[in-house]
Amino acid sequence: MVFERPRKAQNSSPAIQKPGAGNGGDKHNGGSGGRGTGGTGGTGNHSKQLPEDRIPSPWLDSENEPIPDKNASFVEYLRWMRSPESEYKDATKVHILQKAEEGANHNIRLEQLNKRTKLIAKETFQVQCPWRMRVGGHRGPESILLPAFDALGTPYIPSSTLRGVARTQAIREIMAEKKLSWKAAEQEVAPYFGSLEAKNPNDCAGKVVFLDAYPLPNQPGILAMDMANNIWKWDNNSPKYDPNPNPFLCIKGAIFLIGLRLTSNCKDNQVLDKVKHWLIKGLQAGIGSQVNTGYGELITAGKVSKPNEFFQVEFKLKGQLIHGRQKIRNLSQPYQKDGQGHLKRDRYGKLKLDTSPEAEVRSVAFKSMLRYWFRTFALGVLEPEKILSWESKIFGAINPQERGWIVVRVLHGKVTQKEPLDQRDPCGEQQGLLTLSYSLEAPQDKQKIIQQLLRNLTWLMFHLGGIGQGARRPYYSRKTRDFAPWWRGSTLIPESDDAFWILPDTPKEFCQLFQQRLLGFYTAFQSLGATFNYRSPISAGSVSRDRWTEAVDMNCRIIVCAGKEDFGKPYALAVLHHQDLKIKDREGRDNYDGNLCGKVGKEVKPSPVWIADLDDYQLVTVFGATQDPRKKYLQALRDRTSPQNYHQVYPL
Repeated sequence: MVFERPRKAQNSSPAIQKPGAGNGGDKHNGGSGGRGTGGTGGTGNHSKQLPEDRIPSPWLDSENEPIPDKNASFVEYLRWMRSPESEYKDATKVHILQKAEEGANHNIRLEQLNKRTKLIAKETFQVQCPWRMRVGGHRGPESILLPAFDALGTPYIPSSTLRGVARTQAIREIMAEKKLSWKAAEQEVAPYFGSLEAKNPNDCAGKVVFLDAYPLPNQPGILAMDMANNIWKWDNNSPKYDPNPNPFLCIKGAIFLIGLRLTSNCKDNQVLDKVKHWLIKGLQAGIGSQVNTGYGELITAGKVSKPNEFFQVEFKLKGQLIHGRQKIRNLSQPYQKDGQGHLKRDRYGKLKLDTSPEAEVRSVAFKSMLRYWFRTFALGVLEPEKILSWESKIFGAINPQERGWIVVRVLHGKVTQKEPLDQRDPCGEQQGLLTLSYSLEAPQDKQKIIQQLLRNLTWLMFHLGGIGQGARRPYYSRKTRDFAPWWRGSTLIPESDDAFWILPDTPKEFCQLFQQRLLGFYTAFQSLGATFNYRSPISAGSVSRDRWTEAVDMNCRIIVCAGKEDFGKPYALAVLHHQDLKIKDREGRDNYDGNLCGKVGKEVKPSPVWIADLDDYQLVTVFGATQDPRKKYLQALRDRTSPQNYHQVYPL
């Protein structure tokens, strides 16, 4: 689908006089802006050319702004979106998506479409999406990822998708039941779905008609903003830190009406019942993209089951939390103002968007962290090209296109305490049930080994660091200092009485337990077919003061230590932030060393130090530990810690 951008009006109609123009007000339920900076609506000018009393508009024609009808489809918002030359194009994405999410109303159209489905179909039933779904779709203007829209711009599930789901499920069931190949099973399902290669001429055409599935009317939030962020990517056989947050639309929590009917040349209701059975099971397994992280699951009442689940653990997350998106606080005034009412600008002269992070328990975050630690440990024993192949098999990949062997879901996820807004608020908390399951791609003969690998990897993930924002640091208080947020870091806690999760009392005993879990991971990885010697780690890359690879290799050190906390910080973190390890900035002030604590700003560099607080002791992972300042930090820890409270966990 191609969206043609309307031309800017050429007539001499007077410009709309916006109320409150002097303070960035807007006449139309929103106004301007979004995440990003620079430019004016449709002109491509830079932010420094904007008058102080004017904020950039998200619309192509900022002088004659459109007023989309509430019943207009999302396409209408895209048609009037600001020019791609604008420096504020990223802000436009967020603003337009949020306007469509909060303002569009598809009810009238959906009532008509659902009524049509009931009149045409012989069999109808409803399915609900417990979380999110992104089926079909394409890239819209500015590479906005869009879900599937019909010709009039209403979100739906195409009939071709439903047919493909049912047919694939049928083939898989027959393959398992009759021990057939995929091609042989395709012939078995031809009497239901049709096949040009069918031996019987009557089976060339399918026997069941699938109708397009639309959400039921009067449901809030059919369209929802979402965010994808590919933080790491492979570059020349090396993982590269390159965050790329991309807002997009998905369908969230919607109930759909599914309609089926027999073709005119078939009167066998058993055929319809069989196809319906396959469709329900296929929808439950997930449709669309990201099905291995909880997206696309569609369930019917009383049909929920997870037969392939092999591991679960309840968890609590304390600290800065997992976030799903940045939400504009006020669509009519999307940019920050100071106490005098003036628009704020960053160090580059660009307007600062006024957004707040929306905390959300996301299975994507857990899968990404499992993937990160798998890659980090594997880089110490295998060549990068082999790791990329294994990573794709286990976790899935776009290129080469592989679904992956595991499915990561979070059930009953909820935010129990939002992030603190002032010193009186407690630390933010999230909780849920993390579950791991085999995908349909997981080889039957390797499932026990996959389970062993993922059980140990999950245990390692829980004890190496946190999840979400601030994952490299345990949560700690900054209430005694004049900073916000008052809490930093992230601590991931398993809420289980199972012996598998119980930790010993002393650092020495924990060192032995951690090595046991790490050996369990390595041996399972070898049993899958990887060949390496974990007793002789390799170097994943050169190390210098300002260069290292995030790999548990011969240049990495993992230690467990214990000591007294200081200024509300766990012991290992207090040492990391000690005055002795700081450096002078250009103004002569003491500051954290970016090659030890990480950098933000123009050059973003993640910290090479991970610290996990395990109550009685801390686990510290240091990448590139053979060179200063990381080497100096480890020496400081050793010098300040009593021998019985300092133990090297890795290298083994």
